[in-house]
Amino acid sequence: MKENEMRDLLKRISVDPDVCHGKACIAGTRIMVSVILDNLAEGKTIEEILENYPTLTKEDIRAAILYASYLTKERVINL
Repeated sequence: MKENEMRDLLKRISVDPDVCHGKACIAGTRIMVSVILDNLAEGKTIEEILENYPTLTKEDIRAAILYASYLTKERVINL
């Protein structure tokens, strides 16, 4: 994945102390990155997640996965 594409995906993630207690969410929603990851970990498909959360897009799910991958590398993420 190219650097520009990764940067664009990460712009979909919002961390705001006034929204969901400052937890990482998909920008413009109250859907936390952890909710998306939990759904994936439970074995739900992307299509099932999109059906359950119609405001999400495939790119939002990709952004959540990318965000989590950065966290596992213990990198600082500047949004």
